[in-house]
Amino acid sequence: MSDAPAEALAPLRGWLFVALLLIGSLVALTGLRQFFIEPLATTSSNVIWFVVQLLPLLLPLPGVLGMRVRAIFVLCMATMLYFVHGVYVVSDPKLTLLGSLEIAFSLALCGVSAFMVRKMREAAAAQDDV
Repeated sequence: MSDAPAEALAPLRGWLFVALLLIGSLVALTGLRQFFIEPLATTSSNVIWFVVQLLPLLLPLPGVLGMRVRAIFVLCMATMLYFVHGVYVVSDPKLTLLGSLEIAFSLALCGVSAFMVRKMREAAAAQDDV
């Protein structure tokens, strides 16, 4: 668990919900692109590549659900991979909208997770002062 007490983290539950919505949006965009817009030759290669693309979001997810500061920070850093990929994809005329959405969702998730880390560290520091 994080160092802050549970009652100090209660206001962050809403932000956790927003973060989970943004994670779901990135998963949906990745699946849409991987399976319907730009599929690979075989289904098994599509599934394997889809899982590889989602690993940066899925690995810190248990810690994010447990409101652990380190996991939320790792999630913040992992979203930069999706931002870079979105910048790469937006240059393709067929995928401009998809790339723009990926940029927007990744930046929003980075901002939300950075805000959560800041508030959690402030709550832990306030508890140490008491």
